[in-house]
Amino acid sequence: MDNLNLIINGQEQTISGVQTVRDLVVQQGLGKAAVAVELNQKLVPRKQHETQTLCPGDQLELVTLVGGG
Repeated sequence: MDNLNLIINGQEQTISGVQTVRDLVVQQGLGKAAVAVELNQKLVPRKQHETQTLCPGDQLELVTLVGGG
């Protein structure tokens, strides 16, 4: 797999071994978390994470919920 230059949460990163949103979520250590993903300013529904492919230059926001008291 090729490297992808992506902007993740406002920071440029070169990522390897990912093709889909789901691949990226898992690689970022968020595979078991409830995570919302915005790709190029559009929300990606969770059911589309496995099929939504990534392209060089894509901008992503990964947001998790944090509980506390």
